[in-house]
Amino acid sequence: QVQLVESGGGLVQAGGSLRLSCVASGLTFSHYAMGWFRQAPTKEREFVAAITWSGSDTYYADSVKERFTIARDNAQNTVYLQMNSLKPEDTAVYYCAAAHYTRRDYYTARQYNYWGQGTQVTVSS
Repeated sequence: QVQLVESGGGLVQAGGSLRLSCVASGLTFSHYAMGWFRQAPTKEREFVAAITWSGSDTYYADSVKERFTIARDNAQNTVYLQMNSLKPEDTAVYYCAAAHYTRRDYYTARQYNYWGQGTQVTVSS
């Protein structure tokens, strides 16, 4: 059974930082690109960041570039999202997702095979 488990969410003040983690099990982790998406109340789920199976390339939404960093540790089956300079508009449930390496449209949620349950990030002003 494939399972993605996010952690690291919480409540922070604007300008603060959080590091999200996602631990995967039940799949060959190095065969999957990994992505982070987020969904705020009343909004559609949106792409945040992605990293290729080897970690050789990363991709970011314009709204988070220069503030967020995605990384992976294939030995630990874990992907991270380091979030700095957080803004209230970053408040959302953040989801980890896995896309088999044959799927390469990393910006599109439907390209991902598996999803975690999400972790809440709340940024206060």
